Amino acid sequence: MVFVAAATSQLGTLAINYLLEKIPASNIIAGVRSPEKAKHFSDKGIELRIADYNDPSTLEAAFKGVDKLLLVSSGDVGSDRFLQHKNAIDAAKSAGVGLIAYTSILNADTSELALADAHKKTEAYLKTAGVPYVFLRDGWYIENYTGSIPIALQHSSIIGASGDGKIAAAARKDYAEAAAVVLTTQGHENKIYELAGDDSFTLSEYAAELSKQVGKTIPYVNLSKEEYITALVGAGLPDGFAGILADSDVWASKGQLYSDSKDLSNLIGRPTTPLKDVIAASL
Repeated sequence: MVFVAAATSQLGTLAINYLLEKIPASNIIAGVRSPEKAKHFSDKGIELRIADYNDPSTLEAAFKGVDKLLLVSSGDVGSDRFLQHKNAIDAAKSAGVGLIAYTSILNADTSELALADAHKKTEAYLKTAGVPYVFLRDGWYIENYTGSIPIALQHSSIIGASGDGKIAAAARKDYAEAAAVVLTTQGHENKIYELAGDDSFTLSEYAAELSKQVGKTIPYVNLSKEEYITALVGAGLPDGFAGILADSDVWASKGQLYSDSKDLSNLIGRPTTPLKDVIAASL
């Protein structure tokens, strides 16, 4: 049995879709907090189980009989994400899960992004937990940028603080497919995969491609970290989250979101989705 935690997250949902292409629905369990929001899974014959990272009492029962667990990292930025992951790892070990595939962050062991801290702690803990593991060190999603296309078009600019830093991002679906491959094939125990897009880009290059597709010049405007935080807060983001996004951008300017690894395309058996295709799909 393959268990996908945080199954209704964007990554979890895509991973389940790819799993359905490889194994029967009866071999998949979706971990959810609200079954009402996951009827689309049960309609396909997928078992639903309550699994809340913040409630350890739900986790051990959820993981019983599970062979492989996709531990999708918590999206509760600002909370104690490591504790949430630890709860899941402890429960999986107690339930006898045979493999934990954890979605970490690119170059987690050397990354200086604020977002990497919880991933470093989770990886270190998982290495000593006594359960076979796989680290799926996901790079940036291209959708992190295309999700803001409406704002960029409204204001006729793209803002950030990443300078000329190269970003080896890939489509979310590419990372999800890689996870499905790892969960349905052999030989991945205790391996670390640095997952990045085949072709990197700067935000200026991203802006140029967007401009080309919309037929309108949308320049990239580089800001200082403080200016970017102010702009994000002004757009309605909470202070803490704005700070984390700006921190990530600044480290991107120093190469922290770049990798020349081909682990992702090797796992999925095809080139990663080009930037232009993700922009076109968003438009």
